[in-house]
Amino acid sequence: MTQPPNQPPQGGFGPPQGQPPAGGFGAPQQPPAQGGFGAPQGTPPGAPGTPPPPAQPPQPGYGYPQQPGTHAGQPGPYGQQPGPYGQPAGPYAAPGPYGYPQPPTAPQSGYGHPQQPPQYPGGGPFKGKPALVVAAVVAGLLVVGGTVYAVTGGGNGGKKPVAHPSQAPGTSAEPVDPGDGSGNGGADPENLNEGRKSGEAKVLWYKSAPDAPANGADAPGMWITGKTAVKAAYKQVFAYKVGNGDPAWGPITFPQKICAVTSAKSADDKVVVASMSGTSDRAKCNQLQEIDLDTGRKGWTATVADGGLFDSALSIELTISGKTLMVGRSQSGTAYDLGSGRKLYDKEKYGAACFPSGFAGGTDRLVEVASCGAGGSNEHDEISELEPATGKVKWTRPVKKGWKVGRTYSVDPLVVYMTNEDKNAWNISTLDGKGTFRSEVKVDEKFAPQCGWALLDSDLQGCQGVAVDADTLYLPTDVSGGANEIVAISLTDGKAKWRVKSPTDESMSPVKVEGGRLVAYVRPSYDAGGRVVSIPTSGATHTPARLLQNPQHTADIEDGFYDGAVDWVDGRFYVSSTRLTGSDQAKEKLMMAFGN
Repeated sequence: MTQPPNQPPQGGFGPPQGQPPAGGFGAPQQPPAQGGFGAPQGTPPGAPGTPPPPAQPPQPGYGYPQQPGTHAGQPGPYGQQPGPYGQPAGPYAAPGPYGYPQPPTAPQSGYGHPQQPPQYPGGGPFKGKPALVVAAVVAGLLVVGGTVYAVTGGGNGGKKPVAHPSQAPGTSAEPVDPGDGSGNGGADPENLNEGRKSGEAKVLWYKSAPDAPANGADAPGMWITGKTAVKAAYKQVFAYKVGNGDPAWGPITFPQKICAVTSAKSADDKVVVASMSGTSDRAKCNQLQEIDLDTGRKGWTATVADGGLFDSALSIELTISGKTLMVGRSQSGTAYDLGSGRKLYDKEKYGAACFPSGFAGGTDRLVEVASCGAGGSNEHDEISELEPATGKVKWTRPVKKGWKVGRTYSVDPLVVYMTNEDKNAWNISTLDGKGTFRSEVKVDEKFAPQCGWALLDSDLQGCQGVAVDADTLYLPTDVSGGANEIVAISLTDGKAKWRVKSPTDESMSPVKVEGGRLVAYVRPSYDAGGRVVSIPTSGATHTPARLLQNPQHTADIEDGFYDGAVDWVDGRFYVSSTRLTGSDQAKEKLMMAFGN
């Protein structure tokens, strides 16, 4: 299940009891500031999937702002032309390889109280464009994806965000299927469908997680094909038949823990998984393995080389763009042919001092974010589109100084979330196919997509609970309790087109857009299971229609997935954990499927 990004985890979507709340389900501590393209220079995005250090004092990003400022007449983050981008710029002067931003700063947690929002005459990411201002702790927003505030006045009355700790991993009602092929799959030995009411969906299958070390382990990725549902956890990758949960192929076990995966699969159902080279402090996340999701066949392997000084493969990010795999290190990137594993090119330092800080991929589209001039008077971010097969720069757009690119909500169209630490501000902007500023969000609202933990690495595509189509951005609002809304925002002018309230007293988040309708997930409650709904994206009426009503009998289990990820594919609903706690009290949850 996906909690709205940047909100403290609730129920099964947050960290287990006794741990700091995870994921992006809290309101940002400090309201977002103006600007649309990126957080302040020199502050690299954090690494996904790693909970913040418990002793770390809370930082904004998951709390409520004290007193939001106004945004009237304030320019956006992008330089001397309308919108967040700076002076017009064509292809890079020296379109060489790209790398990651300067050495990362210490990770910060996402919970804290916002500072007093600053009042300033301008300075958003795009010069000449008004920017939305709110007090928001950018560090927290970058680390956790930060709840997004877009306000012109007023706050939340000084209330603190409510973080509901997730249910303990094991309860008397929790089923146990090891998830390694030794369980009974769809035989339902725990009678999860017993007591199912008329109109409720079936639990198609449930899987427990493998044992994890006491300090926990990542469970990244969830890939659904027409035949299999595949999930990574700790040192293994598991595959289940979508209809009944029987093993589709035997688990693939890696010598060391899995440290990165491609969040999306290729058009021919392939993914790449990275594992550590060892267990020492110097071990690298550099062992690549291609996997066929339908057959379990292990394809090519490769070892990611280190770059220059401060540019290691201690941690990496993986993204797929068409037939290209891009591997991002701390200050550079290397592209591989997805079919053969052959190295295609490097993206490294270019210009005076620009290093790639992150990559985002989509169907035949590859976007790079670079950190330039760190520590200097001209410190800034730049966004570029690359030709996936060759690395050639199609266009480059500088971001105004002080703004840092934190997330890409979509690559096509390109929708970017940026923050400004100095101004405690945020901005969501859209660029067209040539990198020209198109619009920025101008909605007076506080949003809550789920963007996970990004403490050490860039994780540009690490958000759930947000959807985008050709003309519209769909974001969930953040509420302290009860029903929230999904707001449809025009990518043409940044204004709200329509909004719809959750059909229950629980929050609702976008999952995807398909067939001209928005598919959304409504969280379970104490007396009802979760619900999948369909919302018309056009016309005058946007009433949610029920696609699937999950059973009340298993609502506690459904709501108990740690920082859960969700998907809706071919009429089935899937939810999985993205982090294992290492608890020895009971088997932890890994994955669950519902359908009619």
